[in-house]
Amino acid sequence: MQISVTFKNLDPSDNLRSYVSNKLNKLDKLLDNPAEANVVLSVEKIRHITEIRLSGDRLNLVCREKTNDMYSSIDMALDKLEKQIKKNKEKQKRHKTGSRGETLGRVFGGKLMDMDAKMDEKKTPESMIIIENIEYKPMDIEEAAMQMELVSDPFLVFTNARTQRVNVLYRKSDGALGLIQPTA
Repeated sequence: MQISVTFKNLDPSDNLRSYVSNKLNKLDKLLDNPAEANVVLSVEKIRHITEIRLSGDRLNLVCREKTNDMYSSIDMALDKLEKQIKKNKEKQKRHKTGSRGETLGRVFGGKLMDMDAKMDEKKTPESMIIIENIEYKPMDIEEAAMQMELVSDPFLVFTNARTQRVNVLYRKSDGALGLIQPTA
């Protein structure tokens, strides 16, 4: 990580410069690609201000902290920056997995939306498609029926051990079990 430290209304100090560099190098482990950090340490009256701008590949973060002590200002700013980096990485991770359809989502008019998004009240239930990925394992129909008795789920997806095809066992409104078997 390339680090530049600038001092405003403050005498340049090697101790502060090395303190900032050591702390930022620890944050460098969280980043996938090389980044550039611009740190501005300034004093206004009794406030010690730390401003950090971190930029890199698809990343542009800014944090600013004011306290009565420069070291605590640096620490608080770096804590904020660490949270921003983690939040950004989590967002990128969700975006990457969401594009492959591995997360739950709703489709409204051809647009995939997060489950957390509020439903538009004007949409009818027919226009809503719920996308859900599940894992299924091979078992016999009898074993799947026993599994359905143990859980309260309305359906169970499994691979039929005899036919090696995906089957769906579901609970009907009268309590009986139904089986969906695909045919070629």
